[in-house]
Amino acid sequence: MPLLALGLNHQTAPLSLRERVALDAGQLPGALAGLSAVPGVEEAALLSTCNRTEVYAQVSAGSEGAVAEWLARHHGLEPDTLASYLYEHRDEQAVRHLFRVATGLDSLVLGEPQILGQVKEAWQAARQHHALRTPLDRLFQQSFQVAKRVRTDTRIGAHPVSVAYAAVRLARQVFSELDRATVLLVGAGDTIELAARHLVDAKAKRLLVANRTLEHAQALASRHGGYALPLTELDRHLPEADIVITATASREPVLRTAAVQAALKARKHRPMFLLDLAVPRDIEPGVAQLPDVYLYTVDDLEQVIEENRASRRSAADQAQAIIDLQVEHFMAWWRAQGRQDALRALRQQGEVAREDALARARELLAQGKPPEEALKLLAHQLTNKLLHGPSTALRQAALDGDLDLLRAASRLYDAPDDAQPPP
Repeated sequence: MPLLALGLNHQTAPLSLRERVALDAGQLPGALAGLSAVPGVEEAALLSTCNRTEVYAQVSAGSEGAVAEWLARHHGLEPDTLASYLYEHRDEQAVRHLFRVATGLDSLVLGEPQILGQVKEAWQAARQHHALRTPLDRLFQQSFQVAKRVRTDTRIGAHPVSVAYAAVRLARQVFSELDRATVLLVGAGDTIELAARHLVDAKAKRLLVANRTLEHAQALASRHGGYALPLTELDRHLPEADIVITATASREPVLRTAAVQAALKARKHRPMFLLDLAVPRDIEPGVAQLPDVYLYTVDDLEQVIEENRASRRSAADQAQAIIDLQVEHFMAWWRAQGRQDALRALRQQGEVAREDALARARELLAQGKPPEEALKLLAHQLTNKLLHGPSTALRQAALDGDLDLLRAASRLYDAPDDAQPPP
């Protein structure tokens, strides 16, 4: 059964489409259940981040198209509308794609470390909801090992490059003196945590952290010397912010145009820099039309991070060599699993023959036959049943001149190369 990796990312689809197919943690259980119910899908996992939504699955031959149809239908899209933005990888290429994703080679910021944690979360969710079996489970676990080795053996993670880092770099370009700026962080996840660290390193004057769960905001703020506030007070504190960075998991915007307009009035139109790192977006697109506002999204970071890519490309080449080797190792294991079918069939036939012979021997003993006679019959019947299939196949191979099968039988049974098949 083919392995499949199918999805869209920042290279193939615009932000407006990516946010429509994004899945948050609360939506994953239903999505996994729906995907697993698609005919032909044997196992599956879903990965959804700000830059990609992907399906990894093992499917029966001919069912690949059903996965793309499910992805479109699940999000209320026409399959033809989504198809032009999708990429699809199978078998070896699917394995290589997951390894590249887990190591950050396929990320907007080359080598960024956050993606590995997101891949692990996707794997854990699929496991928790019983959507995985051995092949895909092993593939994900090997992707973690590959990512660890790439981090250890190359310098791809030598510089602090991430979406959060690029965001703070961009903020420093707009506000050259961060030590005089108040920064409002909206959210409390990994991206905001990293942004807070970089802002502290850049000597930002003041940090405000707003989150729907106040305890999470308080925990993050206490780690970085900031001030926490509930999301319900966001609009009231907005005029204090020179810089706003958002990265929540909300399905709806948390910052509306009217709120920003009111904040600008209270600020007497001192400029505001807003950076929306969320997908779906946290900030209404209409905010960009307001005067004295500089609004950027994750797609706008491309130019900012280009200079960071150059320092990582050499390391990426080394990482790709590691990935190629590990793809070979996984595919060798994968192909071996397919070859186990013949061994399992042989064992099953042997077990059936044994049970039949034992049953016949017990019947003879129950009829009062001597044990010696029952044992002879058991040995004779078992030998005939075990050797009938191979003998027939070898006899036909001799007639057909199938030397490959005859040589394989010689190796299997440790017989001389010139051994003749049974008459």
